[in-house]
Amino acid sequence: MNKIILGFVGPIASGKGTICQYLKEKHGAEIFRFSTMLRDVLDRFYIPQSRENMQAVSSALRQTFGDELMAKTIATDATKAPAEIVGIDGVRRLPDIKHLREIPGFYLVAIVADQKTRFERITKRGENIDDSQKTFEDFKRDEQREAEVQIA
Repeated sequence: MNKIILGFVGPIASGKGTICQYLKEKHGAEIFRFSTMLRDVLDRFYIPQSRENMQAVSSALRQTFGDELMAKTIATDATKAPAEIVGIDGVRRLPDIKHLREIPGFYLVAIVADQKTRFERITKRGENIDDSQKTFEDFKRDEQREAEVQIA
């Protein structure tokens, strides 16, 4: 069987991670997240894993090493993965999509959910240090940040 690589794009808390978890549990997929490498950098420097901090690290890395840096890393990880199905959680920018589309077997999948549902999900899951305390206004501001506005 040829490897299938599914890249999931969508706004904050739209369900990308849930779909990836399903693929992992039901089909043995290997999952890669763009945010993992950002969390790794923050952890190494003992900086809290807030959405703002992750976006700052992402911007600094891309400005210094090029817009495709993270996509190249994820693409290498995905192609080297032994699994026949690979999920990529958190595709956001056009340069990422352009690079990932060059991989044989890559498919881009858009995930959508209404804003209120996504706000409820993000405050319940508490994935980032600042998520559980967010107001709806904070959430709407987060959606206007660079990484979210650029979602293809």
